Amino acid sequence: MEEGGGEKKKVMVGIDESECSRYALEWTLQNLAHTLADSKLIIFSAQPIDDLGYAYASSLGAAPPELIQSLQENRKKLTLALLQKAKEICDQHGIDAETLTETGNPKEAICEAVEKLKVQLLVLGSHGKGSLQRAFLGSVSNYCVHHAKCPVLVVKKKAS
Repeated sequence: MEEGGGEKKKVMVGIDESECSRYALEWTLQNLAHTLADSKLIIFSAQPIDDLGYAYASSLGAAPPELIQSLQENRKKLTLALLQKAKEICDQHGIDAETLTETGNPKEAICEAVEKLKVQLLVLGSHGKGSLQRAFLGSVSNYCVHHAKCPVLVVKKKAS
């Protein structure tokens, strides 16, 4: 599984704090172990910036910059803890993974990382949104299927 220049192929798993992304990571480690043994595994998580609007819209006016900075630092700590937990899961499966986080809209950040890192396979979990929710809220996996510059594997958790 090496590219022309002797470089290992890259598999990227996009994660967030949801159960379906954890399932996608576990599924990948269990079902693609033979591929991952000869590839570089990258665990990626985006830190969204668009949901801090509530801090700006207080009844007293704009939130103090210190509050915004504190919220952003807290989000970064949570994302790094999430990535560390994912790395530990990979270690338990005997897979050495690299972790990466970027700030931005998750669907765009994932596609940009795929292109920048020259990823050969992107794995994402499916949140199982219905067609109406996808139409109004959008779907990260749906966006990536249509915009990522590599094959995308969407892992859907079986209903229990």
